[in-house]
Amino acid sequence: MSVSACALGVRTPELDANWRAFVKAARPWAFILFREACVTPAQVRRLTDDLRAASGRDVIIYIDQEGGRVARMRAPHWPIWPAAAAYGALFARDPAAGLEAAKLGHRLIAHELRAAGVNGDFAPVLDTPVDGADLIIGDRAFAQTSEAIVALAKAALEGLHNGGVAGCIKHMPGHGRAAVDSHLALPRVVDGLNELGADFAPFRALADAEMAMTAHIVFAAVDPEQPVTHSATVIRDIIRGALRFDGLLASDDLDMKALSGPLRQKAEKAFAAGCDIVLQCNGVIADMEEVAAVAPVLSGAALKRAARVEAIAQRDPIPFDAAAGWWRLRRLMGEGVGLRLS
Repeated sequence: MSVSACALGVRTPELDANWRAFVKAARPWAFILFREACVTPAQVRRLTDDLRAASGRDVIIYIDQEGGRVARMRAPHWPIWPAAAAYGALFARDPAAGLEAAKLGHRLIAHELRAAGVNGDFAPVLDTPVDGADLIIGDRAFAQTSEAIVALAKAALEGLHNGGVAGCIKHMPGHGRAAVDSHLALPRVVDGLNELGADFAPFRALADAEMAMTAHIVFAAVDPEQPVTHSATVIRDIIRGALRFDGLLASDDLDMKALSGPLRQKAEKAFAAGCDIVLQCNGVIADMEEVAAVAPVLSGAALKRAARVEAIAQRDPIPFDAAAGWWRLRRLMGEGVGLRLS
């Protein structure tokens, strides 16, 4: 079955007749669950089952479940996971314990996601926060050094993969210098390539990751006009070139204010620049229809990259004792971890 090169947001807890008809007609490659769609574990499982039934295939269903403040599945029905920076703080004190915790924490995320029928996570964050930057990244970053970010991100991806969940490194090639939140405005980074090299380094080290998400940022040293998502120069010369990334490349959400112009044009520009798929996340059917209409059928190199993601997302999880995992993570991270506020 051919599919459209897009991933579309779901912000409703159940599908009505309009949604089912839309899913059948749009044929998106993947769906993305948001907070409004995640009410209880049983409800999310019904929703993911219904999305697959309406799609007529084992479609990948993503979520942003990083831990900390970026978590669509939240207490009281789901556990509290640490923010990435908490793993980094432990790593700074005890590297072996930090790596164990990052892998285990993400294995526990995968355990909860797969139970709900979710098999893709837009994590881990590989951005390097810089002093004075906007706090949109902040504690979502593991650390402030490439070495720590790389080690912890690799552990996190291993944890997700062991649980049968595909990951996505973000925000390529680096969001840590943004002085404004790209949800609200377009950041412009004027630092030269020497300074940017440190930000790019974690992405090159994880160039074998199955999927990456672009940053809606202008890097003036590479392309002074277009943000990464719309820049053929950055995608060709930096992401596919210098960083040697050959996984599936997704845009960040087209609805973010960093991108200007009509929605259809934003999607077309992302594909023209070299994105394999685009994300449209507001959950409004009319807007998603507009994006799906201009999204090409997933084919060629993009289809092969997507198949690699699907192979990870559809594999059986390695057997895992979640209760023992939570006990160990609390020993490593502290008693507040894993708490359900019910």
